[in-house]
Amino acid sequence: MITLINNIKELIQVEDFPQKKVSGKKMKILPTIKNAFLLIENNIIKDFGNINNFKDKNIVVDNLIDASGKMVLPTWCDSHTHIVYAGNREQEFIDRIKGLSYEEIANNGGGILNSAKKLQTISEENLYKQSAKRIEEIMQLGTGAVEIKSGYGLTKDAELKMLRVIKKLNNNYPITIKATFLGAHALPIEFKNNKSGYLDFVINEILPIVVKEDLAEFIDIFCETGYFSVKDTERLLKAGEKFGLIPKIHVNQFTAIGGVQIGVKYNALSVDHLEEMRAKDIEVLKNSNTMPVALPSCSYFLGIPYTPARKIIDAGLPLALATDYNPGSTPSGNMNFVVSTACIKMKLTPEEAINAATINGAYAMGLEKTHGSICRGKKANFILTKKIPSYGFIPYSFGNHQIDQVFIEGLKI
Repeated sequence: MITLINNIKELIQVEDFPQKKVSGKKMKILPTIKNAFLLIENNIIKDFGNINNFKDKNIVVDNLIDASGKMVLPTWCDSHTHIVYAGNREQEFIDRIKGLSYEEIANNGGGILNSAKKLQTISEENLYKQSAKRIEEIMQLGTGAVEIKSGYGLTKDAELKMLRVIKKLNNNYPITIKATFLGAHALPIEFKNNKSGYLDFVINEILPIVVKEDLAEFIDIFCETGYFSVKDTERLLKAGEKFGLIPKIHVNQFTAIGGVQIGVKYNALSVDHLEEMRAKDIEVLKNSNTMPVALPSCSYFLGIPYTPARKIIDAGLPLALATDYNPGSTPSGNMNFVVSTACIKMKLTPEEAINAATINGAYAMGLEKTHGSICRGKKANFILTKKIPSYGFIPYSFGNHQIDQVFIEGLKI
């Protein structure tokens, strides 16, 4: 099937050769073509360029789309989510309004343990149905690739149930889904005073099954005061390394305790959250292959500091943006809002925010060869906007996304 999109006002994030990521000052550059065309063959980008340079005048097109006044950009790449969960944590939202902190709610039996309790009792079928609705929702909002973590199970059966649901979602939907094993998300009640014992359990009882059943590509841990220490993190990453799992870890959300350093030491693909950053945390990321990932929706929802994006980018580093979609601290998978919030609260330019949410987000999932840009041979994943004056209007109109149509794997969603 051949699709031709004609008369595109501006084709955004174009490249002739796929680059891995965009860093520092280069994040301010967003390559575009005005008065453009985009040619799709089945699920792959075949060609693009200025409409005056379109060569295949006699090509037989199955689907012709007139994009006059509209723009095209690659679908969002959301590299950090917890979409597979049961129920919600609406009551905690109300508790926070009344003045309780995230930590106080967790200490009262809320937080991750609250989600774990719900997930342990739900059937795999119902968990899949709830999660599938969220997948369909984020696809409509322009996301074409997403990472999903376990971590709300905290028992062997429940963690494996989550990962099997993630695998089933990937098999049943056109969106590309990457799975992360986050068994060390919090301590279950039965291991409350035995953290070492729980890590033994995760490493010896769950991890081998995850690998045997090919349920995850990445491994994660919540490296944070009151959860898992740097020493705990190193222990888990060493275990994951033996099984060939790539680290993508939670660090520096509430306190900076050395998580960035241990992530770089073990060649983590990404270090995520980074609301609290020291000069030495930024310094250690230089000359590494580790992508810093900011989650501005989490900062918005919890009322905590935003990742110091300007310091990170101005130091010459790359930055990716993701939603952190989860029931407790970010019950939204709207990458359009993330891009807007990054501009409004973190002072990214529209160019930097779009780079962070596309090409750098793809890198943070190991998808830079297939996703994140308009490039010949890459997946035909793209957003057709409404009629808008410029791409800066996308983050500007923060309350209303400017999406007309979404195409994933060459098909309209």
